[in-house]
Amino acid sequence: MLFLMLAILAIVTFLFVNSFYFLLKKKEVVVAEQLREKQLVYDKLFAQTSQLHKNIYELETEAEDMFALYEITKDITKTLKEEEAFAIFKEKLQSHNMKFLDIQLLADAEKISEMKDYFLYTLRSHQTEIGYLAIKGITDAQKDMFSVLIHQFSLGLNRIRLYEEIEKIAITDSLTKLYTRRHCFVRFAEELQRSQKYKMNLSFLIIDVDNFKYYNDKFGHLVGDSVLRDVAKSIKSNLREIDLVGRFGGEEFLVILTDTAKKGAEFVAERIRETIHDKEIKAYDERLKVTVSIGITTFPEDAKTPEELLDKADWCLYRAKKMGKNRVCVFGEYKS
Repeated sequence: MLFLMLAILAIVTFLFVNSFYFLLKKKEVVVAEQLREKQLVYDKLFAQTSQLHKNIYELETEAEDMFALYEITKDITKTLKEEEAFAIFKEKLQSHNMKFLDIQLLADAEKISEMKDYFLYTLRSHQTEIGYLAIKGITDAQKDMFSVLIHQFSLGLNRIRLYEEIEKIAITDSLTKLYTRRHCFVRFAEELQRSQKYKMNLSFLIIDVDNFKYYNDKFGHLVGDSVLRDVAKSIKSNLREIDLVGRFGGEEFLVILTDTAKKGAEFVAERIRETIHDKEIKAYDERLKVTVSIGITTFPEDAKTPEELLDKADWCLYRAKKMGKNRVCVFGEYKS
């Protein structure tokens, strides 16, 4: 009987312990599942946080790049001179830690073959090539960023060249391609100030095509225009780079000879007169011989202001016409 009771007690105890064990195991499974779910949530949050930090870093980097781009573009557009714009661009690249050994702005493709160790970028305005940037010592990782920056420089360069073209059109006579009267007198005043400052001579010439009205009336305005273009070329071909020539109006031209005394001005004027006199002008179906008369004044010998120099040169031109045309008249030298 006692043995039976002990057996029953043992069985009950075993069942209880076993049930308790299974309850504990089940509890462990639930807790483990909860921990696993929490770990998954944590891992997900960690991944999202890491991605967020990465996105923030990328945005900050992009913002820095955009700000650098804005700064470079802003500074380039402060100038209307090509050399200054390139110097600013180069300095800004260096200040934004864009590493390179050398950078050169090329106007045309002639030197490209010499740039063997350089990476070449083509500068474009719409579909037109306007130059090249040759850069030495950049990495492949830098090339994309350089492309963006160089595109901005290209826009700035195009703006400068458009401005130069507009300015050139504004100061250039459309028929003769010489400077306009207005621009010449602005430059005349500047050159006169420079001559006063450095105590240099300056000579002023007025050139008039003899009997131009006759050619215009007989052969028509197209032939007359052709005569003016040809005379303009002949005048310009006899001058130095530092001299200034413009269309004064109608058939008259003006020339400013810097650092030139009276004798030198007379020599230049005679050379211009002889060149035009000896030349046959081909104007459409016509073959014409034309001449010019020239009046000369010199600073400071004859006058000290642009207005006085102009008036006296005009008087000399009038005298040359009265004396028979096709001649040079110098103020103060009254030859018969």
